[in-house]
Amino acid sequence: MAASCHSRAVSDTANRLIAWYGAHARALPWRVPPGAALPDDADFPYRVWLSEIMLQQTTVAAVRPYFADFTARWPNVAALAAADDGDVMQAWAGLGYYARARNLLACARAVTQRFGGVFPCDEAILRTLPGIGDYTAAAIAAFAFGRQAIVIDGNIERVITRHAGITAPLPGARADIRAAIAAMAPAHAGDFAQGVMDLAGRICTPRSPDCSACPIAGGCAARALGTPQAFPVKPAKRARPERRGTIWWIECGGAVLTVIRPAKGLLGGMRALPSCNWSGDALPPFAADWQDWGAVSHGFTHFELTLAVAATMLPTRPDLPGEWVMMEKLLDSGLPTVFRKAAVRALAARMETV
Repeated sequence: MAASCHSRAVSDTANRLIAWYGAHARALPWRVPPGAALPDDADFPYRVWLSEIMLQQTTVAAVRPYFADFTARWPNVAALAAADDGDVMQAWAGLGYYARARNLLACARAVTQRFGGVFPCDEAILRTLPGIGDYTAAAIAAFAFGRQAIVIDGNIERVITRHAGITAPLPGARADIRAAIAAMAPAHAGDFAQGVMDLAGRICTPRSPDCSACPIAGGCAARALGTPQAFPVKPAKRARPERRGTIWWIECGGAVLTVIRPAKGLLGGMRALPSCNWSGDALPPFAADWQDWGAVSHGFTHFELTLAVAATMLPTRPDLPGEWVMMEKLLDSGLPTVFRKAAVRALAARMETV
């Protein structure tokens, strides 16, 4: 009897959450309204996939203009597959985590070549595509195709660990999170998952959850304990190693030398300022009167980076590989954030020097 009551309670939780989502869902260009039928549009899965790749470790507000630009320039997966790599990398600049952009192109080309430009609807097959892991495969299956799938991202982890009182630290807690979602057995997996995401963004926030406004607060273990901010439990953070390097500002006739980084590796395929390999001191690319123009810092996922900015102004262009970009266009040329910081630092130092 107790098991039956518990099963009914968690089903009620899913129903309350979906009802709340129906009344409060965010209107997003890659999403259908709650309860609505999926559009009769062969390119809808493409837009869902594109949004999910862009949203990885990026906010909805930041993604909106990029999504609009990408879908205007490349309205379907075949168009993106045929795009120039450099154009896509430049359009991605500012979203960060550039391996996602490389995987974006690789996935678009795989879908075009292997599936005739039609995204598969099966999670297992989706996971064979570049850049698509467990979460993204489940999200595409649920959101684009209406499949029953258990979708788990960071927002869902937060809401479910709080509601179910899951004290195991991440990432080990994910099996318990999956089991808790499965126990709720929502009839509409896509609406349930997106409802939890909206709840996480508006009410069940990381630091200041508004439990009084939560539609599922009645059965929430973390609220009952009075410690919602303690969930999810995370392992102790490891100190990120620090790395150092140098970028070289090479200027001639109002233009600055830029290079394209190797396709593989960090910031692969992106336009950049000439730089060492970030392992410490490095010899400049040629002998010149190099000036110290300060330094910039940037945090990557696995390390902190400090780059010294060394500059020289030349009367003639040296015979070096790369492309010269006029200074007034440099900040709009698709530099990734760390090199954009260095360019801003150099432009400011230049004003003080010239």
